[in-house]
Amino acid sequence: MEEEKQKLYNPVIDILRTISILAVILIHTTTRTLEVTSYNLLKTPWTLFLNQAARFAVPLFFMISGFVLELNYHLHESYFTYLKKRFSRIFIPYVFWSAIYYYFIYNKSHGANFLNSILKGDASYQLYFIPSLLIFYLLFPLIHKYFRLLGNKWIMIALGLSELLLLYHDYNIKPLQFYYPLSIALLNYFVFILGMSLARNQEVFFNFIRRWKLVLFFGTIIFAFLVFFEGLTGYLATHNYLAFYSSWRPSVLVYTLFFAGFTYWAFDHKLKFISAIKTFSRLSFFVFFTHVIFLEAIWYGFLKNVFEQSHGTIAQTLWYDPLYFLAVTIISFGVAFIVHKIPYLSKLTG
Repeated sequence: MEEEKQKLYNPVIDILRTISILAVILIHTTTRTLEVTSYNLLKTPWTLFLNQAARFAVPLFFMISGFVLELNYHLHESYFTYLKKRFSRIFIPYVFWSAIYYYFIYNKSHGANFLNSILKGDASYQLYFIPSLLIFYLLFPLIHKYFRLLGNKWIMIALGLSELLLLYHDYNIKPLQFYYPLSIALLNYFVFILGMSLARNQEVFFNFIRRWKLVLFFGTIIFAFLVFFEGLTGYLATHNYLAFYSSWRPSVLVYTLFFAGFTYWAFDHKLKFISAIKTFSRLSFFVFFTHVIFLEAIWYGFLKNVFEQSHGTIAQTLWYDPLYFLAVTIISFGVAFIVHKIPYLSKLTG
C-alpha cells in the first residue's frame, strides 16, 4: 500500500505507449499490403506513406521504457527486486508467445533451436527488439547509478551525435556487424537514455515543448514526408526492401523526437478518462504480442480472396489499409480485454 502511494504516474506516457503499439500494428498491416503487391511502391504510395509515417513506433517505445524505469526506480529496494518485477512483466509473456509462434504459428519456418529464437527474438517478426529491450533492463541500474555523468547536457549531445553516426553507417553504408540484439541496442541507446533524462527533468521538458510546439508540429510533418520519400527513392534505386522497412535511420530518429515532443504537448492538458487510458495501456502489451495472429487470420480468412478477386487493385484504394488496420486493432484489443478478465492469466500472456 505504501508503494502505491509513492508511485509516480504520468497518463501521457500511457497514451504514447498505446500510440506506439498502434503504430506497430499499422507498420505490419501495411507491410503485408506491400509484400503482396510485390513492392510496387509507385502504385501503392498511400500504403507506403502510412508504413513510413509509423516508423517512430519502436524508437519511441525504447524512449518510453527509459522514462518509466527512471520515474519509479526509487520504489525498488534492490537490483533483485527490480529485475523480478520488470522481467516478470515482459520476459514471461515474451517466452510464452515466442513458444506459441515458434511451435504453432510459424513452425515451418524455424529450425530446431527454440533457445536461439528467444535470444534473437525471431520466433515472430514483431518480437525482434524485445531481447534488446531486456539488455537495457539489465543495464538500467548501472546507467541510473552514473546518470549524473551521462545526463550532462554536453554528454547527451555527444550521445545523440554518435547515435546519428551509427544510424547513418547502418542504413547508408553497412549494417552493424554485431550479434542481433546487441546491434539493435546500439542503435537505440540514445533514445533510452533520453527517456531517463526526460523523466528526471520533466518540468524543463514541459516548458521546452510548450515554447517550441509549432516547430515540433511542422518538424513532425516535414520529417514524416522526408522519411517517406527516403524509403521510396531508396527502394527504387536499390530494390532493397530494407530501404523503407528499416526503422534505424537518422531521419527516423529525428522524426521520432519531433513526433514525441509534439504529441506529448497535444495531450499535456488536464486529461479525462484516466481509467480508460490506463486500461488501453495495460492491454497494449497483450496486443503487441498477439496482433500478428489476428493479422494473419484476417488476411487468410477474408482479405486474401478479396485481394485476388480484385487483382490487387484494391490495395490502391485509400480505405483498404485503414480498414485492415482497424480490423486487426479492434479484434486485438477486444480479445485482450476478455483475456484480462480472467484472473492471473495476464501474468502469462501480457
